Amino acid sequence: MIKVLKARYLDNYQVALTFSNGQEGVFDGHSLLQRKGPLLEPLRNEAYFQRLFIDAGALCWPNGLELSPARLVELCGGVEVVH
Repeated sequence: MIKVLKARYLDNYQVALTFSNGQEGVFDGHSLLQRKGPLLEPLRNEAYFQRLFIDAGALCWPNGLELSPARLVELCGGVEVVH
């Protein structure tokens, strides 16, 4: 199972992600904010969006919203990093 290992807020709702399978990518939060729902409303405030954290390998926010790592790989166009 893929997990998010690192998440770093960049700017303008962009989040750099590192996954347990060696992939890295940038998640564009604007795509998420195109949707509606009570858990998404607080994220429209950029200061709140920046409060993201990782819990059990998922990208999360304090209001309980979680994004699955597998979906994030798809959304951010993760690329494998070869060392």
